[in-house]
Amino acid sequence: MCNLYSITTNQAAISALFRVVNRYVGNLAPMPGVFPDYKAPIVRNGAEGRELATARWGMPSSSKALMEATKKRAEKLDAKGKPVDFKELLRMEPDGGTTNIRNVKSKHWTRWLGVENRCVVPFNSFSEFNKAEGGDIWFALDESRPLACFAGIWTNWTSVRKVKEGETTNDLYAFLTTEPNAEVGAIHPKAMPVILTTPDEVETWMTAPPDDALKLQRPLADGTLRIVARGIKEDLHASVD
Repeated sequence: MCNLYSITTNQAAISALFRVVNRYVGNLAPMPGVFPDYKAPIVRNGAEGRELATARWGMPSSSKALMEATKKRAEKLDAKGKPVDFKELLRMEPDGGTTNIRNVKSKHWTRWLGVENRCVVPFNSFSEFNKAEGGDIWFALDESRPLACFAGIWTNWTSVRKVKEGETTNDLYAFLTTEPNAEVGAIHPKAMPVILTTPDEVETWMTAPPDDALKLQRPLADGTLRIVARGIKEDLHASVD
């Protein structure tokens, strides 16, 4: 599961590569470490063309997952002899979001697979954790960490992300995962992000019908990625563009 990546390329380069028409990000600072629930740039389809925006990393979790979490919370409150309003407890259940999406056939995800909810998530490198190999192992297309993107989806959603924030409305995003290629599999055998590396792939993901777009949910060819750093401190202090 990828829960850490970097995007250090400036917004002008991002806009040029992904043919952005409108920008809604203000001063986009380099982000050598993007963690779950951080705000980060995405490129999505807008009324006038592609737009660069920021959104919080983590799509809404399934109703089943929230129901199970609420039941556990209710049981703890009940054990302490505290009154439980289950409906209100469910409404206010914190949901940090789902960062990685694998089962695109789930009804929970199919609602967001249309072009209006698809996006690409720019990145320069991403990390998979393996303690035996040095902790966070950082991958990129080559040692220069060129700009690429994950195939993602986004939505605008009202929920409780953090208890201290209460109920808020946010643009949220996540990206698809698939089985790993050889390089990632040696570190994290369960999954890797779905990565788009060519303009044609980006165009397909952003515009094609779901059946065609989802053919991109596949690992990169073996030999495509390089390990560029080991350990979170090494990469978060790496030079940025």
